[in-house]
Amino acid sequence: MDILLVPGLWLDSSSWDDIVPALTAAGHTPLPLTLPGVGDPAERSADIGIADWVDAVVTQIDVASEPVVLVGHSGGGNVVWGAAAARADRVAQVIFVDTTPPPDDASISEFDVIDGVTPFPGWDYFPAEDVYDLDAETRARTLPLTQSVPARVPTDPVRLTGAQHRVPVTILMGSMDRQQLEAVIDQWSSYADEYRAIADVTVRKIGSGHWPQFSQPARLAELINESVAHAQSTVDGNDGA
Repeated sequence: MDILLVPGLWLDSSSWDDIVPALTAAGHTPLPLTLPGVGDPAERSADIGIADWVDAVVTQIDVASEPVVLVGHSGGGNVVWGAAAARADRVAQVIFVDTTPPPDDASISEFDVIDGVTPFPGWDYFPAEDVYDLDAETRARTLPLTQSVPARVPTDPVRLTGAQHRVPVTILMGSMDRQQLEAVIDQWSSYADEYRAIADVTVRKIGSGHWPQFSQPARLAELINESVAHAQSTVDGNDGA
């Protein structure tokens, strides 16, 4: 099964390098993506917004021969959810990595714009619970992988159709199980409405910070493979109906 791996802000396809071998070994075809404008200066990226990132994923869905699995890390969750809304019948499953399905018109977040782009703010910017499992060596190794993103992308609203609610969802949370996640989501009214509108949701705890592809790649790959196996069985079952 084709697995489209969509990075969060400031990362490109190389952020999935430690995940890809295990997915391939399980018989899948992982397709890590670099989204438009990542690393580009403002003169080349100023007009790029979240819709362009969604369109880049939709393009990959359209060329696949079978329904695909979408994996979105962090802000990439907004991207894959927008793509699922646009191509619900071509998406077997959406897997969110330490993020939750956004409601219509939600944006990722707001960060400083410098020289017309949004640069990575550095590992020390983030709260301890996000980065506690990134040791000094991992931070030094991964920092060169970070790049600026187009200034519009973090604050652009994602546009949804409602069709995404019928796509099966797995949420792989770093530090929360289902009960903990739902307690948090219930405090965010529009996110709670979106979450509860999804017909089929599974929540699993990774036991990591916010970047498990760097800190615990084997665990993350295992959970993705297990989730994809479930999606594959569902697709095969539908084919045989």
